[in-house]
Amino acid sequence: MSSTLWFSAGAATRFFRKLLKGLRYVPRVIITDKLKSYAAAKRKILPKVEHRQSRYLNNRAEVSHQPTRRRERQMKRFKSPRHAQRFLSTHSRIHNHFQLCRHHLSANEHRAARDTAFLTWREVAGTASAA
Repeated sequence: MSSTLWFSAGAATRFFRKLLKGLRYVPRVIITDKLKSYAAAKRKILPKVEHRQSRYLNNRAEVSHQPTRRRERQMKRFKSPRHAQRFLSTHSRIHNHFQLCRHHLSANEHRAARDTAFLTWREVAGTASAA
């Protein structure tokens, strides 16, 4: 158990050093998730810096990575970026009909728009109505 903790604390220490390498100032606060090894590494490298451990304080950083994460997810099950691009360029035209700006519509308008989109899809795809 302690060898695993030692390894993760060492990894966190290397991670902190890499992050702080280009900084020309000492940060006032460090925000991390609740991984215990981050606290150990912070005590070792920056003992006088405030450390906030929260699940929500890093939301701004996480949200900024969403487009990248979305692209990574979209590459799943594709053999190459070219294959993914070919599929996604076709899929995006259809996808826009079904991803409505929900916050701009009332419930009735949303249902009507979805019904219209599915009706159009059935006509284009040549499939029979499920209802």
